[in-house]
Amino acid sequence: MSHVARFLLRTKLYWGLLVIFGTGILISPVNSRGVNIFLSPGNLSDVLRQVSNNGIVAVGMTLVILTAGIDLSVGSVMALGSVLCAMLLTKAGWTNASLLTVPVMAGALFLIVSLTVRALLRLAGSVQREWTAWVAGAAMAALAAWWAAAQVPGKFGVPGVLIAVPLVGLAVGALNGIIIAKGRLQPFIVTLAMMVGLLGTARLIAGQDTSVYPVYTGTNATEDFDRLRALIWVVLPVPGLFFLAAVILFHLVLTRTTFGRYVSAIGGNEQATRMSGINVDRIKVAVYALSGMLACLAGVLYTAQYRQGKPDAGAGMELDAIAAVVIGGTSLMGGKGSVVGTLVGVLIFGFLGNILQLKNIDSNTQLLLKGLIILAAVLLQEGNLRLWLRSATIGFGRRRKDASIPAQQPGE
Repeated sequence: MSHVARFLLRTKLYWGLLVIFGTGILISPVNSRGVNIFLSPGNLSDVLRQVSNNGIVAVGMTLVILTAGIDLSVGSVMALGSVLCAMLLTKAGWTNASLLTVPVMAGALFLIVSLTVRALLRLAGSVQREWTAWVAGAAMAALAAWWAAAQVPGKFGVPGVLIAVPLVGLAVGALNGIIIAKGRLQPFIVTLAMMVGLLGTARLIAGQDTSVYPVYTGTNATEDFDRLRALIWVVLPVPGLFFLAAVILFHLVLTRTTFGRYVSAIGGNEQATRMSGINVDRIKVAVYALSGMLACLAGVLYTAQYRQGKPDAGAGMELDAIAAVVIGGTSLMGGKGSVVGTLVGVLIFGFLGNILQLKNIDSNTQLLLKGLIILAAVLLQEGNLRLWLRSATIGFGRRRKDASIPAQQPGE
């Protein structure tokens, strides 16, 4: 294989993004001043804003799929996060949302701090003092519960929802991981059950009298909440900043840490990884916990962007996230992929949807085109499309060759 062929193979994802971007420039309409609408800063900013929630969820989904797993519950986790965020911001006193959030947040912090301190003590060789890890975890949990409970009478602020709600998602994701790892169950079944269960939970928390909790900053919620939907330097939306930060952080985690290497190793060969002494169950719990945390963070940003919390806010989000991850080159079989590829996949979907909207293509046609792109991406990723085309070409050539040979007459 030539150097050019290797280069094109390594950069095929970026070429796809460039083709989509170039197509958008060429076929975009222009406004009354002759400015290309697709290239306008406002349009590009809108694209980044629109893909941010899906992108954040897709980053967590990448971690899960790299272990050869799947998380179908992320849409419901995001919806739960949006309901919790809206209620904590707008409802004073103890409500269903605060009664769930405060103890779950405290429990999550207890486990995070305890396990972190315990790991540090083992690295330092102080195994006999592991009891201090649980003491530190209990102290942090008590402090967090006191801090959160103090906000309940006067409603939560922006720091409160940004800390408390993602921690609830982390706890839900960890529960997914524990059931999958310890129960030896298929991730598809576990997360499907969690998806349905969390949808009911979000509706129960919201109550039967309403399906939407509006958030009016300056009246029923703090004005500071508008900062989560603002534009930085008049071009970069804050949700997009969260998305890009998540991409950078988890790219570094996967490429520069032992944890990242273990994630890919589990997807490549779980049995060999287990036999090498790596705690596979702990890694699985961690990736599902991170996926849940990012989904709830997306729920908070959804509430900020649309100024409402809805129990069905994340409907179909899991499919969009999986599609973006697959488009980005991550194998559904696990072990191969990257967060940068997921970024490319998210942008391809975002620009494609934007182009179709600018050309006034109806939504049904958009869904058809997206489905075809997903199918083509999976075929290309697994190398099956090239093999199929080669076999079809060879078969067609043989048929033409056979047809060109005159049939032998009887008696000849």
